Amino acid sequence: MSSEAKIIKLLRDHSLALPRGRVYVIEDRCKGCGLCIEFCPKKVLHQSERFNAKGYHPPELIEEPPLKVCIACKFCEMICPDFAIFVEEVSAEEVGGMEEGAECTNGGG
Repeated sequence: MSSEAKIIKLLRDHSLALPRGRVYVIEDRCKGCGLCIEFCPKKVLHQSERFNAKGYHPPELIEEPPLKVCIACKFCEMICPDFAIFVEEVSAEEVGGMEEGAECTNGGG
């Protein structure tokens, strides 16, 4: 049994759920430094193909449920020098709608 399968079994056996977060990126504030991408503990942030108004590639969220998901640690939020990314914790009920096609939300700005 793989370690991922063991973790999933443990979560199900004990009725546990990973904390979840919804990531918002204010794309026009981002200067593409990549700190959020480099230091994300779950490695769910990736450089997007899109350009923002400054010509940089902002991050995007790419999740692979059930384990490779944003856990709302907010480290990206703390490390961003431009305050261009923030995370909102979501409840278990809200997670259902996030499972399919998860991605960052452009926060405007």
